[in-house]
Amino acid sequence: MTRADDQDLIEALKRGASVLKAADIPFALAGGFAVYAHGGASSDHDVDFLIKPQDAERSLTAMLDAGLKVERPPEDWLVKAYHEGTLIDLIFRPVERPVTDAVLGDAEFMKVEAIGMQVLSATELMVHKLLTFGQHYCDYSRGLPLARSLREKIDWARVREETAVSPYAMAFLYLGELLDIIPGEETA
Repeated sequence: MTRADDQDLIEALKRGASVLKAADIPFALAGGFAVYAHGGASSDHDVDFLIKPQDAERSLTAMLDAGLKVERPPEDWLVKAYHEGTLIDLIFRPVERPVTDAVLGDAEFMKVEAIGMQVLSATELMVHKLLTFGQHYCDYSRGLPLARSLREKIDWARVREETAVSPYAMAFLYLGELLDIIPGEETA
């Protein structure tokens, strides 16, 4: 990613957060920028915000009123906005789980690029990452850096509990233990 791409993403992050805040729409920063906010590797392609399902249309209207382009894609779990061509995903049902007050309440208030906002917890980020793995997508190389960089901030017992339905998540956790990235179940 070039320095210009970094700046475009940062400007989209700042603009999207400012619009949501001004419209009084509860949200949490998610995805790669949330990992970055917690001290992990930075995002490289878009900005992700979690919003509640009932706020999807209001979020699009706020973005449109602020001069951003908006899109209602065929996927039924997000809507999109674009700040000068840079994608902002407004996700209301990540990993087939609706965003609720509890999910947003689990987020932490942080300053990200000088703007205060709620940021998805490291634990919830790990849960979301593990629940994306399945028979059609199972790239553990995308989850290992997250686990490694945020391991001290993650409640591994909660991750195990919330991802127990997924054999792919269980395999990832076992691999992480073998690599000494994740504490064993008895020490978590």
